[in-house]
Amino acid sequence: MQVMKWSVIALAVAAGTSQMAVASSQSESNGFIEDSSFNIFNRVLYMNRDFRNGGGNIPTVDSDGDNVRDSQFKKGYREETGLGIRLLYESGFTQGTVGVGVDAHSLSSIKLDSGRGRHSNGLFATTDEGRGDDTQTEVGGAVKFRISDTVLKYGNQMTASPVFSTDDSRILPEVATGTLITSNEIEGLELTAGRFTALNDQVQTYNDSLGLKEINIVGASYSFTDNFSGALHASDADDLYRKYYGNLNYNMPFSEEQALNLDFNIYKTKYDKGYVESYTTVTDDDDNVTEAGVRESRDNTIWSLAAAYSIGAHTFTLAHQRSSGDDGYRYGEDGGGTIWLANSVQFSDFNGKDERSWQARYDIDMASYGVPGLSFMTRYITGDNIDVGTDKDAKEHELNIEAKYVIQEGAAKDLSFRIRNAFYRANESYTGDVNDFRLIVEYPLSVL
Repeated sequence: MQVMKWSVIALAVAAGTSQMAVASSQSESNGFIEDSSFNIFNRVLYMNRDFRNGGGNIPTVDSDGDNVRDSQFKKGYREETGLGIRLLYESGFTQGTVGVGVDAHSLSSIKLDSGRGRHSNGLFATTDEGRGDDTQTEVGGAVKFRISDTVLKYGNQMTASPVFSTDDSRILPEVATGTLITSNEIEGLELTAGRFTALNDQVQTYNDSLGLKEINIVGASYSFTDNFSGALHASDADDLYRKYYGNLNYNMPFSEEQALNLDFNIYKTKYDKGYVESYTTVTDDDDNVTEAGVRESRDNTIWSLAAAYSIGAHTFTLAHQRSSGDDGYRYGEDGGGTIWLANSVQFSDFNGKDERSWQARYDIDMASYGVPGLSFMTRYITGDNIDVGTDKDAKEHELNIEAKYVIQEGAAKDLSFRIRNAFYRANESYTGDVNDFRLIVEYPLSVL
């Protein structure tokens, strides 16, 4: 509650104290062109998913059991490679009390390898022939204004709010359209508020491909000390739900090379009036069709607590996550990255109805052993007590193994190679088994 109290104080002080702008970001502006930047971000992603029991590859059938169309995924296997190129321009702000600037981007994907029988890993849009689209390009931009240390941005943008976070897990990111205000008038305190009316999928270029009507968000994060911070965020998505998020993060340093970090995250999702309406079509003997309304409560609370102990190059993490309520935690319409929880990992998010999950993780940074830029990570997560209707105790397990290397100097400085491997197992009543392998090569270039 202290975070909300500080938020009110901050708004009052920011509105009533003109002296706060003396040493603000806007007062130190060098100009529209002088502070501008232009970056090119390249990502190559190779990804395959092996559905061990063929669960992701079942063809559509009619009531007689005959195939309506051939299965897209004939062998229980999806494999694709693509290149994403992002051109990102950010201007500075004009000088004066109110600074004005613009941001612009171009997002392009190029299919390097795919096929109708191996398509649908979420890398490319699907053509009418059921194949991955060869090329896609999306352009967008935003206008921005700055007063003191408060920035208002309107247009196309990528967001990173716990209650509205655009996904960047494939070749290109999701893109939102709307207004976002970010204020840093008081040191250590950040206030955000926004309204968004469209959200593009990672593989679509037309406006609002995810069908978001409207979402309003507010948030506050505050650093109480150098080692203790908290945050409160909320969103109201039209025709979807209201979502509340809280975070507490505490770091306890024991020495220069030893520390313990505690991170707590919680979401509470409430549907309008506590239910959503679905309809069942009923046809009587006279062929009269009616729709019977059904009210289903979908409220959910989910939280996670992670403890990470670091000593030198090593970090050991234990985490617990628990979901409760009328349904599992739902996200996606409010951004595919809107799940800031400890057990949201490579394949599964361990967010089923009534699910309880535990994680054990180990990280090592090889810089301490003479190989700067090289790191490894492995983690194991197990979840149980999942209510899927027919099974009240469904289970899932996931093992992740990762390695990453970043070139430290020379012409290829910052070029990185990353391998992500996930082995996922679950009851057939839940999802079935999957092996997920990804090779990611990224190369950022700073032109300006």
